[in-house]
Amino acid sequence: MPLPLPSLFDLSGKTALVTGAGRGLGWEIARALGLQGATVFINGRHPDTLEEKIRLDAPPGSPITAAAFDICDESAANDWMANAGTGLDILVNNMGLRHRRSLEDCPPDEFATVLDANLVAPYRLARLAAAQMTDGSNIINITSIAGPRARSGDSAYTAAKGGLESLTRALAMELATKGIRVNAIAPGFFATEANREMVADPDIQKFVDTRIPLKRWGQPREIAGAAVFLASDAASYVNGHVLTVDAGLSVSF
Repeated sequence: MPLPLPSLFDLSGKTALVTGAGRGLGWEIARALGLQGATVFINGRHPDTLEEKIRLDAPPGSPITAAAFDICDESAANDWMANAGTGLDILVNNMGLRHRRSLEDCPPDEFATVLDANLVAPYRLARLAAAQMTDGSNIINITSIAGPRARSGDSAYTAAKGGLESLTRALAMELATKGIRVNAIAPGFFATEANREMVADPDIQKFVDTRIPLKRWGQPREIAGAAVFLASDAASYVNGHVLTVDAGLSVSF
């Protein structure tokens, strides 16, 4: 018998880790998972920042806890996963690093740093999480519309996000045998703290007004529903999919 509609999105009894969740899209994803009943660990490098965010913005009674470690530090990631005390049901690889540099201005070591944060670290966490996940668990990678698309002066980020999208498909095939689903969300133009300067740029606003069908920036909270859907039983037959959340930008011409 089909589950009642509200139960499809219920995450009670689930445990989630959301990386890069001290602000912006990561925080909104973590908050939404918590509101649906999941126990949520929010990751970042600075424990005081995470604790302050929880104190100020977490809904009353929401089970959100700080998980302070650097996902690019292999030893730290291994230690946290080993000592978390509970198996993960949901991993959201959200943390991202972006250096907008031209080919000439982006030396190989900087290119490698961007790939390490956006591709190698999510792979590492997925590997660690999958080892303890059970049937019905899932991994959500936050990619970008900059994965399959490109613009000048952003080669490292485009390569990393394109790789993460491909990794999503590869892991979806490999982990399906364990009943673990792997999907991705590709955000478009969101008015996050990290994009504050872009939001204030008149030239970029002109692009938003003319190229994005809804003619506005996305608000961080508008990513939440996509994450809850993919994490829940409502998406129990969705695997290897990239859910684009960009107000129609990527399908327009």
